[in-house]
Parts: sequence; structure tokens; C-alpha cells
Amino acid sequence: MVELARATRPDAERSDNLPEYSVSELSSAIRRTLEGAYGYVRLRGEISGFRGAHASGHCYFALKDEKAKIEAVIWRTTVLGLKLKPVEGLEVIATGRITTYPGSSRYQIVIDTLEPAGIGALMALLAERKRKLAAEGLFEEARKKVRPFLPRVIGIITSPTGAVIRDMLHGFNERFPAHVVLWPVRVQGETCAAEVTAAIRGFNALPVTGPLPRPDVLIIARGGGSLEDLWGFNDEMVVRAVASSAIPIISAVGHETDWTLIDLAADARAPTPTKAAEWAVPKYSELQEQTAKFGLRLCTAARRALEGMRAHLRAAVRGLPRRGDLLALPQQRFDAVERRLGRALLANTRAHAMQLARSTARLNTRLLQTRLVRTNDRLDALGRRAAASLARATGPRRARLERAAGRLSPQPIIERVARCQERLQALAIRARRSMLASVGEHRRHLDGCGKLLASLSYHGVLQRGYALVRDSAGRTLRAARDIAAGQLIDIELADGRVDAQALSSGAQNDSQQRLPVRLPPRSKGRTSGGNQGSLF
Repeated sequence: MVELARATRPDAERSDNLPEYSVSELSSAIRRTLEGAYGYVRLRGEISGFRGAHASGHCYFALKDEKAKIEAVIWRTTVLGLKLKPVEGLEVIATGRITTYPGSSRYQIVIDTLEPAGIGALMALLAERKRKLAAEGLFEEARKKVRPFLPRVIGIITSPTGAVIRDMLHGFNERFPAHVVLWPVRVQGETCAAEVTAAIRGFNALPVTGPLPRPDVLIIARGGGSLEDLWGFNDEMVVRAVASSAIPIISAVGHETDWTLIDLAADARAPTPTKAAEWAVPKYSELQEQTAKFGLRLCTAARRALEGMRAHLRAAVRGLPRRGDLLALPQQRFDAVERRLGRALLANTRAHAMQLARSTARLNTRLLQTRLVRTNDRLDALGRRAAASLARATGPRRARLERAAGRLSPQPIIERVARCQERLQALAIRARRSMLASVGEHRRHLDGCGKLLASLSYHGVLQRGYALVRDSAGRTLRAARDIAAGQLIDIELADGRVDAQALSSGAQNDSQQRLPVRLPPRSKGRTSGGNQGSLF
């Protein structure tokens, strides 16, 4: 026991000389050492333990390989801008800084960027994204729209500097010249997906009757490339924009062996951009040839129809009876009726002649004269009775009218008019007197107001030798402290106004001697600038 104590004593003496750290100080020192030694690093590993974003929006998981594991964290602000979202089991390359978490005495990497590690990871991510979008029904054939046969306007979404747009325009010129609207985008890089999405939505937002015509069909085109080059067209927001587009879309990304997710969501997938131009419009020469064939078929069908109707008409004509046969029987009946009508007219005339002769024998002029005489006598009797009845009816009325005329006289009207004239003259005299009295009263009130104005006006004060001082803006200066040295002032006297300049400030001690003001010669109006007065 003694030997053991002696052996451990030198170590105890050495531990007494070591500096003492707190837990926080040691943790901070380790953190500074770790961050200073490594800083930013690129770390390759497989995502492990990722269960989705935390309620705060941060992502916590680990990066591991066959032998080790490092904790990782992505802050909420960084997650929103990541091109590649973390997925459990995905092999990635993370770029970030190494730091420590003092709360659990562990080191971790704070990730700033995240990218897939190799083609295998991209293919796995692509397959997972394809399954997700297919489950939502974005690739179903029922959602696809029919391409127009002959579009008026064609919208192209591609790079304006590549060979793709030139090949497509050459294809349009060869097949069918059309109105093409180009929306320039980047077809590779980090901004490719956002620009293509904005182009699709921008074309769909154009009004039908606006200054820029709305396309009838859209073509998304790009040349061939690797999976990384075409990755922007596998972005989820691009696929959703293609699926939700109201305008039919033709996908022409890459060569025939290349494929992207927008090929599955588009309404048609062309193997090359040139083939997309051929699909968008028909060939003009083929249209001409087909139109000529349809015209020839139409003429032939019309000729055959006319010949058939002509043969049918001829057969119908042969089956109809002749005109002479149709009119023979009616003409015969007409001739028989004509002969009977002549005999009937003669018999009718003889019968009426015999009836007229019998009636003439019974007529006599004496009977007519006798009837006329009786009618005249009756008319004379009725006239005398009417005259007597009229005299009896008008006599009493005439008498009443004469009595009423005797009572009528213009004298009462004349007297009433005279009385009204006298009353009118009296009212005119009273109105004149009242007006003169009112005018006199208003005149006296006006004179009083004028005298009151003259007594209250400052001009009366100026007549007693005082002056009114204003500044250059026309404001009244009531105290000497309101005047600054060199200030232009306007002095109004009883007989005119003069301009002056203050040579000193008015804010001086009252015990100091007041200097006289030297004014220019008196004038009737404002003095000119050359004759400006002085205070000294």
C-alpha cells in the first residue's frame, strides 16, 4: 500500500499543474478546433434514419458508409432551396461545414447543398419519382389532349442559341410555314426546371385575343445528352406543369433512346425535335395532293349523282301520259258544255222577255201620278206642323233671353275696375316709401361700418407716425428678435412703402443703444432695388 501511494504521487503532482476548464469552455474549444481544421467539406454517403422533415422544418438524419456514420442536419431555410430532397437510402454527395452539438457531445455536418452520387442514385431517384407521379395519375392516357390538325400558332420552349430551334424552323419551312412563338429558356442547369415551368404557365396564361397570340400547341425541345444534362426535365414541378397545361404539349427532349418524365406526362412524345416539328403541322404538299384528290372525288361523285338523277328523270318521263291524252277528255267535256250553254242562254232570254212583257201590261202612269200627289200633300202638312211646333218651342226661350239681356249692364264692371286701380296706386305709393326707407337704413348701416373700419384700420395708426414692418414673404414682424442681420424688410408708412435691409440682428441686449434707420427718399410706391434703404 505504501509503495502504491508513492508510485501515484508524482502523477497527482502533475495533475495539480494542469489548467482547469469548465464543460462549456472545453466544448467550445473542441468546436473551434474542429471547425478551423476542416471548414467546408464534401461528404459522400448513404442517407440513414430520415423520417421526413421535423415540425420546425429542419431535417435530421445521418450519412453512413460500410464503417462509420456521421450525423447531419439541414436547416429549414436551406431545405426550401435544395434541388434534391433527402430520401431514405439514397446515396448522395453533401457539401457543408463540420461542427459540434454541445448538448450531446457529438460532431455533425450542417449541409448546404445535396446532390446524387452517381448514375445509380439518379436512376433510383428517377424511378421513385416516376412511381409517385404515376400513382397520382399524371401519366394516364385519359388526361392527354388531342393535338390540333392545323394549328395557327405554335409555341416552342427551348434555348434560342442551340441547333434545335434552327432545325425545327427549317422543318416548319419545308413542311408548312407557321406562326412560331419562341419562349427562350435554359435547357440545362439548376434554373432549367423553373424556367421551363414558367414558360408553360406563361403560354397558358396568354389571352386568346391578346396582342401576343396564344399557341394552339406547345413543343418542349432539347438535344440529346446524359442523364445529368436532362435532369431538369425530370423535375416534379415541370411534370406537374405539363400535366396541368390546357394547351396540348409535344415533348421532344433528347434523342429517340433518351426519355424523361415529361415524355410520360406530355400529350405526345416525339423521338427528336425535328420529328416534333413534323408532327405539329401537316406537310403542305401532301395537303395539296390530298385536297386535289378530294376535289376529284367530289367532282366524280357529283357527276355520277347527276347522271343517276338524269336517268331516273328520263324513266319517270317515259312513265307519264302524253299531254294530248290528258287534255282530250276535258276538252271534249268543255265542248259539250259550250253547246249546252248557248241553248240555255237563248231559252233564258226568251223567258225573261215574256216576263217583262206581262209586267209592262200591268204598269200605268196615272197610278204613279196619284201617288206623287198624295206624297206632296203629306209633305206640306208635315212642314206646317213643324213650323208651328218650332214657334211654340222658341217663343218662351226668346222671352227669357230678352228679360236677361235687359238686366245685363257694364257699369258694375267699370266701377270694380276703378276701385282696383285706386288700390293699386295706394300700394305703389306704400312700396316706394318702404323701399326708400330700407335703402336709407342700409346706407346708414354702411356708413357706420365704414367709420368703424376706418377707426379699426391700421392706416389710422400709420397716420399718427407709426410704421408697419413685414419680411420679404409678406409676414408682419412684431418683435425685434424676429429680424435677422441682412434680412430684407418692407416698411409701410402712411404715404407709401419702402424696402430696407437690417444691418444687425434684432435679438440684442435692451441696454445697447438702438441705431437709427436710414431710409431712402420718400416715394409714392415701393422703391427700386437700387435705392434700397439701410439701417445705418
